[in-house]
Amino acid sequence: MKKQLLVVLLLMVALVTFSACTAVQPASQTGAAESGKLAQIKAAGKIVVGTSADYPPYESIDADGNFVGFDMDLIRAIGEKLGVEVEIQDMPFDSLIASVQEGKIDAVIAAMQATAERDEQVDFTIPYRMTRDAFAAAPGSGLVIEKPEDAAGKSIGAQTGTVQEGWIQRNLVEAGLTPADMVFSYERADQAALDVANGRIQLLLMDAEPAMELARQTGLEILLITELTAEGGKSIAIPDGASDLKAELDRIIQELLDDGTIQRIQEANGLP
Repeated sequence: MKKQLLVVLLLMVALVTFSACTAVQPASQTGAAESGKLAQIKAAGKIVVGTSADYPPYESIDADGNFVGFDMDLIRAIGEKLGVEVEIQDMPFDSLIASVQEGKIDAVIAAMQATAERDEQVDFTIPYRMTRDAFAAAPGSGLVIEKPEDAAGKSIGAQTGTVQEGWIQRNLVEAGLTPADMVFSYERADQAALDVANGRIQLLLMDAEPAMELARQTGLEILLITELTAEGGKSIAIPDGASDLKAELDRIIQELLDDGTIQRIQEANGLP
């Protein structure tokens, strides 16, 4: 009877020990497998990317419902290098940063510039393209903009959440040069362009290349092209602290810059 009891006790100890080991070991292995944003993306087999598809030639949707433009071609090239599929989601520009923070998307590519304010909320890759800005007006407006400060005192619009909107607030409104009620923010850049074309506002400030594309579509006149907000060029936004993803995207972007791929994508989309 004592031997039987001893055997039972030994079996119970062995079972407890085995259970503890199997409980700890997979957790450790799982933690290693899932640690890091890059590992999670590769495990999922896709990278979910947010954009604001109202900004040709960077991002827009064609007649067949396909995402097209420089940024769209670039992120697909990056996805190929990562070895994962690219899922693109269209959303308002001013919701993109929050969507990264909330984990709804893995990254943002939307002609977005890395600013000090944004860098407090998310991380950014190295720039893949430098930026220029443009002031646009309705044809025959008679407005003359030889330098950015000439926009003072005129009704002006920009897309919500953009660096151009920030420039207007800091350099025109807060400087006392333009009343706040003469500044208008738009969810979509094409909405702003239509208001300029129809005479509702006098000026539009936005990225130069999309401004030129909208000018072709709506008849706007480009008054000035400048490096007004060229703080750091256009970059991909990723979750704060995703150092593994940043390192890999930085490596890929640099490779695509060095081998001429980005230049070819620019040219294919009508960008200099």
